[in-house]
Amino acid sequence: MTIPQAVKLVEVGPRDGLQNESAPVSAADKINLIHGLMDAGVSYIEAGSFVSPRSVPQMADSDQVFAGLKSIPALNSTALNLPALTLAALTPNLKGFQRAMESGVTEVAIFASASEGFSAKNINCTIAESLTRFEPVMQAARDQGVAVRGYISCVVGCPYDGEVTPQQVDVVSRALFDMGCYEVSLGDTIGVGTPGHFKRLLDHLLLQTSADKLAVHCHDTYGQALANIGASLEYGIATVDASVAGLGGCPYALNATGNVASEDVVYMLQGMGISTGIDLDKLIAVGQSISGLLGKPTNSSVARARSTV
Repeated sequence: MTIPQAVKLVEVGPRDGLQNESAPVSAADKINLIHGLMDAGVSYIEAGSFVSPRSVPQMADSDQVFAGLKSIPALNSTALNLPALTLAALTPNLKGFQRAMESGVTEVAIFASASEGFSAKNINCTIAESLTRFEPVMQAARDQGVAVRGYISCVVGCPYDGEVTPQQVDVVSRALFDMGCYEVSLGDTIGVGTPGHFKRLLDHLLLQTSADKLAVHCHDTYGQALANIGASLEYGIATVDASVAGLGGCPYALNATGNVASEDVVYMLQGMGISTGIDLDKLIAVGQSISGLLGKPTNSSVARARSTV
């Protein structure tokens, strides 16, 4: 398999990153964060989540965020000379999907776990039950011509069940594809994976699925995220999820740190001669800004190194 010449970075900081941050962030500040990411050249941003405010308080204002994004002329991708822009939202149930449609969202995501223990703890149901819950969402999306991206959590290991096999991931990924997801993102939710784990996983999945239908979503708990992304590139994976400043974590996994930092991914890809269309200096500035707003240092090694030069 040939390493891709270009990689699409899926920026999950405004959703997956911020939802795990305890400090509240206003809708205006979220809009500014997304605007900054767009100005840096990020073309796919997960901008919010239409879930129960009781479950994820940080995402309670997603409708305001999307409304605010629509009202800012400068966010027009043509005006910024950017590639086509996607602002997506997580919609785990039909009610959330309907709210997303009312907010003008054009692409949504659903999520399932490869681990029964994580599914029970995270969304209080079995894997099979979670997939059944998505059927009305997928039908509504088909009816309205809305693209749906799928996530799978715990593709390597689970904080409750331990090791997760490629066969377990395969079952869930096939179910998501059969439902109509155009792409499935493989999430190492607690960051325990190594390149060996990802190679075994992709060796199995790519027997039935093409690389252009898969993405990787790596957390950096054990410092393996960039190595895992590098291993995945060798299999032709050309979509990588990342979070500016390494925002996030996992509330159901002890000591699980945030997603791999977008700045670190872009720096690595640039060094490999792989195009992303992203201005690294602008991305670093965005990460420093949101980190300052949260009152914490950035989790990006590249940003920290650049700040000391």
